[in-house]
Amino acid sequence: MSTQAPSPDHILQTGLGFWASKTLLSAVEMEVFTELAKHPEEFETLSGRLGLHPRSSRDFLDTLVALGFLERNYGVYSNTPSTDLFLDKSKPSYIGGMLEMANLRLYPFWNKLTVALRTGQPQNEAAHGDAEPFAALYANPERLKGFLRAMTGVSRGANMAIAAKFPWADHKSAADIGTAQGDLITQVALANPQLSGIGYDLAEVAPVFEDYVEANGLSSRVKFLPGNFFNDPLPRADVIMMGHILHDWDLDQKRMLISKAYEALPEGGALVVYDAMIDDDRSKNAFGLMMSLNMLIETPGGFDYTGADCVGWMEEAGFGQTRVEHLVGPDSMAIGIK
Repeated sequence: MSTQAPSPDHILQTGLGFWASKTLLSAVEMEVFTELAKHPEEFETLSGRLGLHPRSSRDFLDTLVALGFLERNYGVYSNTPSTDLFLDKSKPSYIGGMLEMANLRLYPFWNKLTVALRTGQPQNEAAHGDAEPFAALYANPERLKGFLRAMTGVSRGANMAIAAKFPWADHKSAADIGTAQGDLITQVALANPQLSGIGYDLAEVAPVFEDYVEANGLSSRVKFLPGNFFNDPLPRADVIMMGHILHDWDLDQKRMLISKAYEALPEGGALVVYDAMIDDDRSKNAFGLMMSLNMLIETPGGFDYTGADCVGWMEEAGFGQTRVEHLVGPDSMAIGIK
C-alpha cells in the first residue's frame, strides 16, 4: 500500500492566495470586465484604455487569462461567459459590488486578523476610533449605495434559489428584514406573482430600495417599511426572511431577532434565515468559517453558525417544525414554521 508523498503545493497556494485575489480585485476596480463587455480588444488597445503601464500590462492581463477570468485568442482579449455576466457593471447581474467593498475595506482589514484572533476586537474603522461601520455607511449616501450593491452581489444566487425552492404557493405575503437594496424580496416577488412584499430596513435605505424595485417592475406589489429591528416590532407577513443578517450579531441578539420574527408571524407562518451556514461537523464549509472570521474583524459580537445552531434557536423561540436546506455555494437556509 503506497502513500502519496507530502507536497507543499496546497500550503503555498493558500498562503499566497492573496496574489490571485488582489489581481481580480484590481481588475474589478479598473473595470476590465466592463470594458471588454463592449467588445473584445487587442492587447495594445486594451492596455491603453485601462491606463496600464507597459511594465505591468501584459503580465496583468495574462494573469487574468491564466486564472480563468479572461480569454485570449490570437492576441485578442475577451471576457469569459462568467465574468461577462457577473462583472460587467452595466448588467443587472453584476455582483462586483461585493468585490469592490472587499478591495476598499476588507482587504486591508484582514491584515489585522492576528490582532483580532488575540483580542476578539473588530479591526475595521472602529479600531481607529472612527464611527461604527454601519453608522458610517448609512451616513454617507454614496458609500451606502455601494454597500447595498455589495449585499446584492453576495446574495443574488441564494435569493434566486429561495424564490424557487421555498413553497411560496402556500403564502400571500413576505417581509424581508434588513432588506438592503431589496434583491431577496425582488427575486421572490418576480417568481411568485401572487405575493405582496415588504422590504424592512433603516429609513436611509428607502431611495435605493425603491429605485431597485421600480427597475424590476414591482412597485405595485413590493413596498418599503422603515424601522429598526432592535427597537421596533417586525412587520407582519406570512413569511419573514433574514438573508445574511443573523451572522452580524451576537448570540443574545440572534435569539432576540428570531423571537421577534416568531411574534410577527401568524400560525402556519414561516421564518426563513440564510447565511453561509457552517456544516454541523465544522470541517467542510471553509467559506462559512472564514465568513465568521470576517464577522470577528467587522463586528463586536457577530459570528456564523451551523444549521443545527439555527434550528435550535428557532425551537427555543417556539417554532414547531424546523429544517435546513442547502441553497447554492456556501449558503443554506433554516426554515421554522410557527
